[in-house]
Amino acid sequence: MKSVLACIDGSIYSKSVCAHAAWVSLRIGSPVELLHVLPEAPDVDPSADLSGTIGLDANSELLGTLAGLDMVRGQKELKEGREKLKLSEEQLRKAGVKEITVLKRRGELVETICEFETGKEIIVIGKRGALADEYAGHISPNLERIARAVQKPLLVAPNEFRSIKKFLIAFDGGASSTKALEYIVRTPLLKGVECHVVAVGKESDTVRMSLDRAVAELTEAGYSVHSGIKDGSPGDAIKAYVEANGIDLLVIGAYGHSRLRSLILGSTTTTVLMACRIPLLLCR
Repeated sequence: MKSVLACIDGSIYSKSVCAHAAWVSLRIGSPVELLHVLPEAPDVDPSADLSGTIGLDANSELLGTLAGLDMVRGQKELKEGREKLKLSEEQLRKAGVKEITVLKRRGELVETICEFETGKEIIVIGKRGALADEYAGHISPNLERIARAVQKPLLVAPNEFRSIKKFLIAFDGGASSTKALEYIVRTPLLKGVECHVVAVGKESDTVRMSLDRAVAELTEAGYSVHSGIKDGSPGDAIKAYVEANGIDLLVIGAYGHSRLRSLILGSTTTTVLMACRIPLLLCR
């Protein structure tokens, strides 16, 4: 059975990540794997005074001092990591999740998540995480790198969980939004939740036909669908629709263009991530 990978870091977003992971787990009947990633090598405490390491054996003394500081810092991080995982596991169990696996790793965050994504149904991660204050107003580089790197659906959690009663698929007929549509059609994740599907752009026969095909697939899968075509920039149009219709979850294709093209034209995914304050399900 495929599991839900919940990535926590002890920040204000960790509770939300666990709440969203529990919601997914109970909806699709999958176990949860809790992952906490520590940096490869702890940095030396900048407050440590190493000015006294002088003399013939200065180099060896300094190395010994640094190694000792690293050991102390590493042990502290491991202890804090275990406490964070324990609290998150307790939260999941209180929410009704019965099967939970706890994973502690040292390494690079994006590489570690990619390593563990095999056999997962969905990956859940916070919108900003431990550096929330530093990246207030925009998404963190780690989140963008993860969204570009993983192949599994990625659920990006805001800082609070709320009941999901309505969801919106932002559909443009492209490969990634088609994948998102296919995922919703074939999984039980959003069955019974009010469905909206919107295309952003100028009204045309091509856009209308593409949207109608999406509506037909969703209807055949048992959804009662509200649909429409909205003009304007993707970020503004989707944000306005979300707010006007009380949408609780946005489903969108992740990074359909190359990184180079995104640098030139901007990325719809990044724009929407910045604009919306609800969870986003990104599909490649």
